[in-house]
Amino acid sequence: MTSVGEKALRYHYEQSRWSLAALLDEASETRIAERFEDLERAVAAFEAWRPRLAADLDPAEFVEALGAYEALTEKVFVLSSYGALWFASDTQSEEALAFRNRVENLLTAVRNRTLFFSLWWKGLEDEEAERLLPDGEESADFRHFLLDLRRLKPFTLEERAEQIVNLKDANGVDALLTVYSMLTNRLEFRLEVDGEAKTLTRDEVTGYVFSPRPEVRAAAYRELLRVYAGEAKVLGQIYVHRVRDWHSEHRELRGYETPIAVRNAANDIPDEAVETLLGVAAEHRGIFQRYFRLKARWLGMEKLRRYDIYAPLAESDRRLAYPEAVDLVLDTFRGFHPRFAEQAERVFRDGHIDSEVRKGKRGGAFCATVLPRQTPWLLMNFNGRVRDAATLAHELGHAVHSMMAEDHSVLTQHASLPLAETASVFAEMLLTERLLAEEQDRRVRRELLASAVDDIYGTVLRQAYFVRFEIAAHEAILAGRSLSALNEIHMALLEEQFGDSVEMSPEFAQEWVAIPHIYHSPFYCYAYSFGQLLVLALYSRYREQGEAFLPGYLEMLARGGSARPQEILAAAGVDVGDPGFWRGGFEVAAGLVDDLEALD
Repeated sequence: MTSVGEKALRYHYEQSRWSLAALLDEASETRIAERFEDLERAVAAFEAWRPRLAADLDPAEFVEALGAYEALTEKVFVLSSYGALWFASDTQSEEALAFRNRVENLLTAVRNRTLFFSLWWKGLEDEEAERLLPDGEESADFRHFLLDLRRLKPFTLEERAEQIVNLKDANGVDALLTVYSMLTNRLEFRLEVDGEAKTLTRDEVTGYVFSPRPEVRAAAYRELLRVYAGEAKVLGQIYVHRVRDWHSEHRELRGYETPIAVRNAANDIPDEAVETLLGVAAEHRGIFQRYFRLKARWLGMEKLRRYDIYAPLAESDRRLAYPEAVDLVLDTFRGFHPRFAEQAERVFRDGHIDSEVRKGKRGGAFCATVLPRQTPWLLMNFNGRVRDAATLAHELGHAVHSMMAEDHSVLTQHASLPLAETASVFAEMLLTERLLAEEQDRRVRRELLASAVDDIYGTVLRQAYFVRFEIAAHEAILAGRSLSALNEIHMALLEEQFGDSVEMSPEFAQEWVAIPHIYHSPFYCYAYSFGQLLVLALYSRYREQGEAFLPGYLEMLARGGSARPQEILAAAGVDVGDPGFWRGGFEVAAGLVDDLEALD
């Protein structure tokens, strides 16, 4: 495989904003009104099905109703996605916020007017439902979608209660989370680097935690935590009400046994499997403690400070221009399988990537799939680090996963959260192996391996401990404990996580207020741990089997969300309830640490 530095760039893509024209060609009042009117006609037409729904409904008519529901879902996805993506690209835009709010209010009404369909279906007796379930390959997506709806029957309320919950969410917790996004995305961070005072976004200041200079890393973390600490009382109250709302709806009204059981049911992963995953993760924290001790020695430190855990080992901080990073990633994908590169390139060719760094834009990175026939949209903040190339590979992996499953219905294209990282993390590992294969310098190879272990730590152990914090925090909030108690819980878990391998500074006690996932998607983060460990096992098979691995892996991606996760994984020989499976992923991580010790 040719090194990027040894050839002309193939793709020549520059940093840019994305185009949302495939969703809405212009955000004029006329076009918006047309879309709203089109949606209203579709909803009214679907409502005509209500009096026709009965246990003796003809199966062919039922399939017709499903087709209408699918078409209506597509219209909803387009409008909601346009609002979300526009707002993500500029969280300070009054027009974007106003449109998003209008759409959210409209879609709340749409959900309430169409609830009757899913509630009727869930309310059928098993034998009645079985008679109506469509058969045949052409109806496989509908069949899985319907069975998946009935899986959540025990936690479903009657129609009026569900409508009230939707209204409550739109004007309550969802609005509160919008305030959280607006508040945190307007924050500014001030850092002095080489005598120059800089005003930075969160993504920009976070970039400095990877600096080769310890004083810069410490200053970046201190500034990040200082600014969030200034907002901690407000952010903490938002979190408290998020937790109470989660409890009131899901435990008191719907009857879930625990707060995390809500996420497990949505992911269709057994509670026991998640408990096993989190337990095995904590059990193997010593692998990373061993690594942090090694890293301290390589950095000439007696002990790492918490500021230093992502410190690079190389003396130089290699930079990548955006076109070079794109070329590196796409060329790596092409070396794995041509279809990977072809589908990833669609994101650039269709103008569906927003890679600029600018104030007001949402931090971090994500990939948004809207409709099966549309190229996904990708947001990231490219700062020129090699790590940003890994982020690009990760998010493009998500896009490829979606496009591999584009033959499915909008109702079943999206993979469940624990499987959603199957292509993204795999893509990152492909890039790491590519870089290692091209690098002869012992120190740089050590840096690449260390970066891989850093990523595994951040994706597996750190995310698992976020979830352990959430479990404890939900319990503490419901017991009426203070925000200071949440700080104590977070610090105790940090100390358990790092042991005596890392020196912990007191300001990290409030770090939890800066973790967006615990606000927006409670207990989401174990999906990262799940996905990373799954991919470690799959990648190990790929290295053993070579070309023979590809058909089964590509088929796994192509199934999207058209089957239950355990069914998809069982076909790949994976048992998520087996602690040995999760331990196998940690064995791969331990092997990387062994490789690093050999380079010492």
